Amino acid sequence: MAFHVEGLVAIVVFYLAILAVGIWAAWKTKNTSNEGDRSEAIIVGGRDIGLLVGGFTMTATWVGGGYINGTAEAVYVPDYGLAWAQAPIGYSLSLILGGLFFAKPMRSKGYVTMLDPFQQLYGKRMGGLLFIPALMGEMFWAAAIFSALGATISVIIDINVNISVIISALIATLYTLVGGVYAVAYTDVVQLFCIFLGLWISVPFAMSHPAVTDIGLTAVHQVYQAPWLGSINSLDIYTWLDNFFLLTLGGIPWQAYFQRVLSSSSATYAQVLSFLAAFGCLVMAIPAVLIGAIGASTAWNQTEYGVPDPKSKKEADMILPIVLQYLCPVYISFFGLGAVSAAVMSSADSSILSASSMFARNIYQLSFRQNASDREIVWVMRITVLLFGASATAMALLASSVYGLWYLSSDLVYIIIFPQLLCVLFIKGTNTYGAIAGYLFGLVLRITGGEPYLYLQPLIFYPGWYQDDNNLYIQRFPFKTLAMLTSFFTNVIVSYLAKYLFESGTLPPKLDFLDAVVARYSREHMDKATLVKSDNIVLNELAPVNPRHSLTLSSTFTNKEAFNYVDSSPELSNAEDN
Repeated sequence: MAFHVEGLVAIVVFYLAILAVGIWAAWKTKNTSNEGDRSEAIIVGGRDIGLLVGGFTMTATWVGGGYINGTAEAVYVPDYGLAWAQAPIGYSLSLILGGLFFAKPMRSKGYVTMLDPFQQLYGKRMGGLLFIPALMGEMFWAAAIFSALGATISVIIDINVNISVIISALIATLYTLVGGVYAVAYTDVVQLFCIFLGLWISVPFAMSHPAVTDIGLTAVHQVYQAPWLGSINSLDIYTWLDNFFLLTLGGIPWQAYFQRVLSSSSATYAQVLSFLAAFGCLVMAIPAVLIGAIGASTAWNQTEYGVPDPKSKKEADMILPIVLQYLCPVYISFFGLGAVSAAVMSSADSSILSASSMFARNIYQLSFRQNASDREIVWVMRITVLLFGASATAMALLASSVYGLWYLSSDLVYIIIFPQLLCVLFIKGTNTYGAIAGYLFGLVLRITGGEPYLYLQPLIFYPGWYQDDNNLYIQRFPFKTLAMLTSFFTNVIVSYLAKYLFESGTLPPKLDFLDAVVARYSREHMDKATLVKSDNIVLNELAPVNPRHSLTLSSTFTNKEAFNYVDSSPELSNAEDN
């Protein structure tokens, strides 16, 4: 395949346009934020992201390279098909559930990152533990999509994969470094437009290629392969449900999502943004589904691609760029390439910023340097953006199983962070003892279930397991959802057990070594005065905080406040009257 100068020029122009928008957004950040809250402006953008920009950026966060490439691949691969393309429906439902139940309490309490409520209720050390799976998910996700981008660009314009990965990562890291959430949000608007335009321009040309059979016919009849609508065998129904719940519920507790929620101008706007993004995810999946169907309806021996077909060459994961390259005119394929590049960068920049935000605020500031100046936090964020961007790039270039690592880390987000988020927002009385127990139980159950992508053999064999052609053990039982439920109920049961044992006098107060039940105020717990320092937050929207340090945080913070924002504490009322 020849080197395409036109394709390289198109990519360079696109990247320069994205960089220009990012630098403009950085200028906007600098001029709209006060000198004393620049770090918060980088993380949540002054909390003034409107509906239009917010809807675009939240949609673009999910509609990434893995989303459109993975959807096309699922539709194309025989024996899977559209029935197994779960990401569009799963992520859309995830955004709807997030808007209905999680966006309002998180935004109304004025948090800055997703980990703030955990550190408020469970303490600094527990916040640090939860940072680990959150960081792994963001980093491995960024690495996986950088890897996919390099392969995609190399297919169409035939340049070195490593060079394309490094340049793409540099561009995304640079504008994230200088502009924060504003740069990510405004570049997302441009990128989402490019994705929509690029893919939809490509579809009619690919569909009209002489080698392509009517996709309506191949949807239900076998022509070149099994029908692309696909089917779900009775033996695989539990695997399908396990993956569906993982996408739907496990798609909620991500900093990339809550960064948009917490950047919105009000709690109501945060909910509306989630619903708009859910609709956007479905719409943006349509061209990817069509491209996968076109790939399944093509006689590849009648194209320049030749034989064998992509699935036989084990290139099914590249079906989208292959369709763009071999079924579309050259100038159209470059538009599609720009769409794929945009999709990848729109997700990678979000992951890098999310990881940096959580580290700078929840680890560096709240855990180690509570008196750190705003300038110091800004520099910590800049350094970590560079470090995390470089780390994701290195993993994309060096790791042979980046996707396997991401699958495992995303499972940990679902199994560990989601049940913890449920408890911290909606279950009154949970404490650090229950949180740690739930964390450990969920982690053990997930690791012992095995991971085929990492060639990690299971230690626990659930009903329905089998051994595939590569001698890997596959679990049909929905053990991931079982691990998530076990983590949730363990948290609740151990929390209430610890509370009973200490408050009944069965255990002496000195054994409360985590300061979680009966111990008096300690540095381990932080109140709202520490967590929220922004003039943009209306005081009556915040969770009520009892000013007396003689009580523990768990006794003054009740989870009913997720829905009730009016303080009913008689002590606080009397204090205000006096």
